Amino acid sequence: MSQIGSETDPLRVAIVGAGPAGFYTAERLFKEKSLHITVDMYDRLPTPFGLVRNGVAPDHLKIKSVTKVFDRLAKKPQFRFFGNVELGTDVTVEDLRNHYHQIVYSTGAQTDRYLDIPGIELKNSHPATEFVAWYNGHPDFRDYEFDLSQERVAVIGIGNVAVDVARILCRTRDELMETDIADYAMEQLVNSNVKEVVMLGRRGPAQAAFTPPEAKELGEMAGADACVLPEEAELDPLSQASLADADRGTMRNIEIIKELSQRARTDKPKKLTIRFLVSPTVLTGNGAGEVAGMRLVKNELYQTESGTLRPRATEQFEDIPVGLVFRSIGYRGVPIPGVPFHERWGVILNEKGRVLHEESNEPVLGEYASGWIKRGPSGVIGTNKPDAAETAECMLADFAEGKTLNPAQPGLDAAAELVQSRKPTFVSYEDWLRLDELELAAGEAQGRPRIKFTEVGEMLKALGKA
Repeated sequence: MSQIGSETDPLRVAIVGAGPAGFYTAERLFKEKSLHITVDMYDRLPTPFGLVRNGVAPDHLKIKSVTKVFDRLAKKPQFRFFGNVELGTDVTVEDLRNHYHQIVYSTGAQTDRYLDIPGIELKNSHPATEFVAWYNGHPDFRDYEFDLSQERVAVIGIGNVAVDVARILCRTRDELMETDIADYAMEQLVNSNVKEVVMLGRRGPAQAAFTPPEAKELGEMAGADACVLPEEAELDPLSQASLADADRGTMRNIEIIKELSQRARTDKPKKLTIRFLVSPTVLTGNGAGEVAGMRLVKNELYQTESGTLRPRATEQFEDIPVGLVFRSIGYRGVPIPGVPFHERWGVILNEKGRVLHEESNEPVLGEYASGWIKRGPSGVIGTNKPDAAETAECMLADFAEGKTLNPAQPGLDAAAELVQSRKPTFVSYEDWLRLDELELAAGEAQGRPRIKFTEVGEMLKALGKA
């Protein structure tokens, strides 16, 4: 009998989720030259790259260039992509256990954290995750509707996703033409009635969650002035005292915020107002059940026992008119049937990437997690690289100790035959490369980077699979 990890009997790994965490896990595994490892990557969408395609802001094309690294990995002979195959519908966790020695879940954080305030369910109140997926052309969200006839939009949150949403709402046609934003979204945004976007941060400038490049970009938009209220740009005494330990990013953010607070308004058609130390307490509606306004409470910072600064409400309130609201207070993972899940944290129950049994807290044999579904929605794309490497190291250590699944269906062909029988319209990586070429060609014809396919049916038709 051949040794697992040999050329004739490679270590067979299934990775569920074709985003950065999945690709970085494969990258680390492929560096193990003493072992023969094959990776089959599954994704429920026909397109790979996860949030790089469907979440990164379309005007951040440089960030999306990381897909070149993933592309090189995907072209290796020991890699296969099974797109348009959904775990739980087309194949089950049990199917994977029957065909692979190890399984990695890298499904990301697919939904948003809920904001529990009165009025949050009013019409025209949305999770930012849905808007981001809509303008990025995610097939599940392309038919969503957002009332862009409103003049004033509030974005609750002040992280990078909130900044992306605010910036996209403020972009001009010329700016959007340089992006790969979904074509239907570009038309609606260019013809929108939005005149002011208000971003709401519950803490102060020194605690802003966006990065300096994102903050700087807000002050450089062609069609919108970014401004900060001078009194809200000032640091409170506790924030001032915390600067002794502040990193360069925080100091740069404070500088940029101060500079924005001193700018005079120009004749640009739109205005972006960035607020600090305020929290929405209620959304008020009109007779049609739509958002018409928002009550804000002024916050103050206090120091916890551990030394961190947290916001708490004061007795000062303020009402502002607003017709459209996006909440951007964090992403959250979605459970996978049959895989232990930590409901409160919104992640797969794991230690350093090893999935743990819910009762015993012992590792589940041969099952792992990487990326946001492992650690929660934190960091940037590059943060997934060391995270994925940690998971891969655990996989290799477990393999060295003989701790792998013993699949009932040996051989590489069995998995491909299973997918073919369950989902004949699966999309291979070669299929994706054809879609990629078609998108790039369509973009070139219109003077844009690419025009995305946004419907699964369209993609399959273009590949002759419909």
